[in-house]
Amino acid sequence: MTTILHTFEALHPTSRTLHERARRVFPSGVTHDIRAFWPWPVYIDRAEGARKWDVDGNEYVDYIGGHGALLLGHKRPEVIEAVRGALDRGTHFGSSHDLEVEWGEQVLRMVPCGERVRFTSSGTESTMMALRLARAFTGRHRVVKLVEHFHGWHDLAVGHPGVDEARPESVGVPPGFYEDLTIVPAGDVEALEEALAPRDVAALIFEPTGAHWGTHPLDPSYLEAAREATSAAGTALIFDEVITGFRMAPGGASERYGVTPDLSTHAKILAGGLPGGCVTGRAEFIEMIEMREDDAAWNARRRVSHQGTYNAQPPAAAAGIATLRIIEAGGEVERADAAAAELVRGLNALFAERSVPGSAWAVSSIWHLNLGYDAPRPADVEWDAAEEPRGVTAELVRPLKQALLNHGVDLMGTGGMVSSAHTDADIARTIEAFSDTVDDLVREGLLGGD
Repeated sequence: MTTILHTFEALHPTSRTLHERARRVFPSGVTHDIRAFWPWPVYIDRAEGARKWDVDGNEYVDYIGGHGALLLGHKRPEVIEAVRGALDRGTHFGSSHDLEVEWGEQVLRMVPCGERVRFTSSGTESTMMALRLARAFTGRHRVVKLVEHFHGWHDLAVGHPGVDEARPESVGVPPGFYEDLTIVPAGDVEALEEALAPRDVAALIFEPTGAHWGTHPLDPSYLEAAREATSAAGTALIFDEVITGFRMAPGGASERYGVTPDLSTHAKILAGGLPGGCVTGRAEFIEMIEMREDDAAWNARRRVSHQGTYNAQPPAAAAGIATLRIIEAGGEVERADAAAAELVRGLNALFAERSVPGSAWAVSSIWHLNLGYDAPRPADVEWDAAEEPRGVTAELVRPLKQALLNHGVDLMGTGGMVSSAHTDADIARTIEAFSDTVDDLVREGLLGGD
């Protein structure tokens, strides 16, 4: 019997060759933890719209979407044209330029808390800066985060091994970093209020849709409760909108749920698929970075210093401006949301028809799977936060992805990001691929069902 693994190996020989070279260059042969895959990752040659093609010529419906950076899909003409125009002017001026001003103005028009903005080069840098600004402004040191919520790979964000399951957990972080970090259960308002009660917390930071881009969903009512609790305690509220920003609404989760934080962090969609991030929010926080012409004491001892060779690099600024203008004009968020809803409905119908233990669910254009468990099936598109999603059983994760790749679908983890470029044909092709994948998993005894 031809197995899922044998089919994968037969379809991806050139990827195998590239990976053999990569293993001699990179740890595990990859440049991002999430790209590590066995027996080897698929190497992509090109992409357009909602599709991408690997070096062996295989075509995929893509749900990675540049790790969530491509709400408009791959190779959107207006974005490509904007980047080419910027490149014609030069890659890096080492000076201020008009595009950074235009980009900043665009961000402030769209983000509800935006009074000032500072650009960085990534989401990790953005959360680093937001936390530093909060500590500087409040004069406090302690930070509160929620269990498993991801805020990049910097020392304060990785969580405390054994206490927090945030990824990426890492060795090499001095224990002293955790002295001023408190981790509380997600969604537990009482625990949050208890943590804030001493009035010594500089900032509360969390992903507004829940841990790991909403894999563990957070009831939207928690956002309002967190806003009230932090305001009462004199604590800065930070929304990590690196994934949700400009996706859940033109103004992100803050706009969608009507809750305004003191600071929000952005990346991914912000820069249209190029490297870029930012912190935006209340002016008094952001202006802690300000350099004052006639105040040497402020400049030397009281301000937050911030550098960054690639902050607001012209090509990234051009891509960001083009992307955000398209989103602001309307229709893109709605198209992506509708495609995700259709995908979820189709997958749940398939699982029910085949008696498969599992379900799919989504918030906005971000969707997730439960598979291998007798998981409850949601009656609507958005997950009921009272239910605890169970994810995909460990023994299914690898063969599930292998089989879906064999049938022309690429997931991000156990779910994915839908773009406004996903068509009805893309959704139908995805459901067909899942049906074929269920056949494969059942045949190999990895999944129950008909």
